Amino acid sequence: MTMNTSKLTSGRHLARNSITNLIGLAAPMFVAFFTIPILIRNLGTERFGVLNLAWMVIGYFSLFDMGISRALTKFVAEKLGTDAEQEVSSIVSTGVLLMLLLGSAGAIVCWVVSPWLVYSILKIPPALQSETLRAFYILSLSLPIVISTAGLRGVLEAYQRFDLVNYIRVPMGIFSYIGPLLAAVISNDLATVVAILLVGRLIAWGVHLFCCLRIMPGLRGNLNPRRKVAGRLIAFGGWMTISNIITPLMGSFGRFMLGAMVSVSAVAYFSTPYEMVTKMWILPNALTGVLFPAFSASFARDKGRCELLYLRGLKYIFLSLFPLVLIIVTFAAEGMTLWLGREFSVNSYKTLQWLAAGVFVNCISHIPATLINGCGRPDITMKLNMLELPFFLAGAWFLTSRYGINGMAMAWALRTTCDSLMLFMIVRRFLTNLHDFGWFALRSLLLPLCLFAVAASLTGFLSKMLFLALVLGIFALVVWRSMLVEDEKTIVCKYLRLSRL
Repeated sequence: MTMNTSKLTSGRHLARNSITNLIGLAAPMFVAFFTIPILIRNLGTERFGVLNLAWMVIGYFSLFDMGISRALTKFVAEKLGTDAEQEVSSIVSTGVLLMLLLGSAGAIVCWVVSPWLVYSILKIPPALQSETLRAFYILSLSLPIVISTAGLRGVLEAYQRFDLVNYIRVPMGIFSYIGPLLAAVISNDLATVVAILLVGRLIAWGVHLFCCLRIMPGLRGNLNPRRKVAGRLIAFGGWMTISNIITPLMGSFGRFMLGAMVSVSAVAYFSTPYEMVTKMWILPNALTGVLFPAFSASFARDKGRCELLYLRGLKYIFLSLFPLVLIIVTFAAEGMTLWLGREFSVNSYKTLQWLAAGVFVNCISHIPATLINGCGRPDITMKLNMLELPFFLAGAWFLTSRYGINGMAMAWALRTTCDSLMLFMIVRRFLTNLHDFGWFALRSLLLPLCLFAVAASLTGFLSKMLFLALVLGIFALVVWRSMLVEDEKTIVCKYLRLSRL
């Protein structure tokens, strides 16, 4: 099975895989929307806050994969594209073995630091400390499975089997919310809830392995780990590892800081809108998952094609998210009240507004970051994240001490905006024929942020509706006249005709 450059960069191929990814990532969102309020009622605000911290710990410690899952995707895809499929078995076996070893190391670290986190760092109520510690211990046991599963998924993506990836992703994503809900009905003990999640992780690992063996029959009985291959995987993944550690640290550090400086209830008030708006990451993640190999393939051979893919990726994310984020910011208070009640809304709707604006900018920045990594320079994004980290930590502490959870949301949104502006400037080193950066930044980043600020200041349902109608009407006109090319307008017209049938 050979993956040539034309297939990796063809518009139809990228669109089909992006839509497949989008469906797979979006399906669990609908389940989460209905199950989170029930979980909060069954577990209570404090237990739900602790559960969020547990989810964050497993996500952070899964970074012990050292970037090898991404490296597996890159190197396996390269071998398939150069008719060297006979070398794939050694790459996969080496990578998965490395990830199992790294996962075991992560499990040991997580097990050792769990008592310190529960009793000394986090403000866990004394009545919950025992069951929280048991839950963290169970999370530790899941790390080798979680990390090696990411590697197996990376292999399937290298083979462009996004259909198989999402056949697994959808039910397991739904189970991540249904499982804790069922456990909470039986017992509100956190250890029971996390144990149910561990069972789901084990099933997902087995299904991924089965699929890899089906598409790679040569892997059966032909495990051939090689030290040289391990060195290449670690070298490529090493640069991404530091970035992959720092980025989630800045994204999730707020919850630890709130737990230490305020309370675990504040964690729930912050993490619930955070988890809601960051679901919008599914759009750039669905697109960049298929753009990564396309950028890698086209940059060396056809920079014009690479530039076209880059600009289209930016445009589609902007067009998809701007109306949605504007609606969220405008009706944040009403939406939170309807979903979780007035008390929760009063404590978190302003946090939701800040986070929604930050996520909008962050989603757009996924495209330049993916291009830079696809061009073989993950060191650049890592150095940028290292530069941002001390400023973010200082700003988060300063703003949180004065404004509580809203201050943490402000710090996060400001960091994502600065990060995006710098990424856009860096991309000009790779694609020198891009249009003027200043105008693009004004139109795609700064102007939307100003509109979000106006929307957040509005009061009264009628004034909000009039504002939305005016802005979205102008937005639709500008998009049609200035942003869509003729082929895209034809597709839109065709879809509108079909929708009226």
